[in-house]
Amino acid sequence: MAVKEARRSNGSATSSLRFERIHQLRAHEYVAEQIRRHIALRLVKPGEALPAERELATMFGVGRPTIQHALRLLEAAGLVEARRGRTGGTFITRPDHDSLAADDLILRVMRQRKELEDLLLYRRVIEPAVARVAAGTRRGTDLAAMRRAIRGMASATSEPDYMQHDTDFHIAVAQATCNAFLTHAIEEIRMRLNDAMTLLPESDTWHRRMEGEHEALLEAIANGDAETAETLMQEHVANSEQGLRAVLAAIRRRGMWKQS
Repeated sequence: MAVKEARRSNGSATSSLRFERIHQLRAHEYVAEQIRRHIALRLVKPGEALPAERELATMFGVGRPTIQHALRLLEAAGLVEARRGRTGGTFITRPDHDSLAADDLILRVMRQRKELEDLLLYRRVIEPAVARVAAGTRRGTDLAAMRRAIRGMASATSEPDYMQHDTDFHIAVAQATCNAFLTHAIEEIRMRLNDAMTLLPESDTWHRRMEGEHEALLEAIANGDAETAETLMQEHVANSEQGLRAVLAAIRRRGMWKQS
């Protein structure tokens, strides 16, 4: 995808902002998600102004109404605020009490970069095979555990709770193989990817996508369709990895890797 860098003076975020053009439906949600990721990773600092709506529209390849809708989502979440007047614009809000903890988390992820690369490859190889096996060995209790995890994701009231139920689903799939080594492998992957996955953007769009993929996986496993289960898990892992790599790339662009 074509990428452009924001150019604006008078205190706006410039050199660290690189957004992907948007081609999906419900584009405002994807615009908001990318900006949310940059805010979470401190690629645009509290108190700085985002580029003007016209510039953002050009950068994302969408119309101004899409940008305006995205900014309203971010404002409702308390991440940005609109200011009027000659020095007005859309500004990043000041950090809350969790900022230092978030900075520590980013530093931990930076230090784990080689391990994360190995883990992403390991997961790509292992987890689809686990889904294939699970489709042939699953029991009623395993399917019930997967359903509970999906319901937990849908009703979660905080991001840590959501991620815990997400993990529960993947471990339930592994346990359905009735193989202790495969179950241990998935548990290890989830544990070691936890810090990086915590940096994924919190959004209804992302959550709906994950839940939908889990439901499709559950259906394939329940039907004993090993080939479909493997293919769906490959796609699910690839989507998750894409999000993780976007986070890591955003950190690299800021030049923070040199601090590790």
